[in-house]
Amino acid sequence: MTRKLYWEDMYLREFEAEAELVDGNRVILDSTAFNPRGGGLVSDVGSLNGARVMEAIKEGDNVIHLLEEPAELRMGDKVHGVLDWDRRYRVMRMHTSAHILSAIVNGEAGALITGNQISPDKSRVDFNLENFDRSKMSHYIDRVNEAVRRELDVTTFFMKREEALANPGFVKLANAMPPSLEELRIVQIGDVDTQADGGVHVKNTREIGKVVGLEIDNKGKSNRRLYFGVEP
Repeated sequence: MTRKLYWEDMYLREFEAEAELVDGNRVILDSTAFNPRGGGLVSDVGSLNGARVMEAIKEGDNVIHLLEEPAELRMGDKVHGVLDWDRRYRVMRMHTSAHILSAIVNGEAGALITGNQISPDKSRVDFNLENFDRSKMSHYIDRVNEAVRRELDVTTFFMKREEALANPGFVKLANAMPPSLEELRIVQIGDVDTQADGGVHVKNTREIGKVVGLEIDNKGKSNRRLYFGVEP
């Protein structure tokens, strides 16, 4: 099982690890700071011993690093990992913004998230809403920025699945967390949002800066897509 350094310290930019499996361009380490693709988040990119990491993906309890070229590594080799920090940090800002947005829309309209894509330059969240126009989008984005300016702390902790699911606000996805997870990681953003999540976030909302609403799209009778970004 890969030790998730990205859960222990989401600001870790470089790390030391040991190669546990090398198969062509696929590398599994005993620990990693690379947050893998999943839950709507793009994965981290960077390098291992100078070799470019194109993507990190989850496979069971392991994180697989996909290199641009076959790895010049053997099992047991020491590995120095480096993240593309600018990309990672922008994703963290986007992701925390998405949580605040989902909490506000859920609180005001009772809508759940039906999909999302968190990327460094442009992100989106889909809601199961029938009526959603530009004025409402502007209102929700204004509410998000109000929360951001309150400089709320962002914390994480773990909770038994049954206990977490007993709190309706902890799971805002239309399809709840995978049933195989007996313990859920919970992310709390001040008094604005508390929900199950496995991704990376900033420590305080002041790091987000300003959230900008970009566009809305109708993706079906009861599915509205809101695109947003964060100012550099």
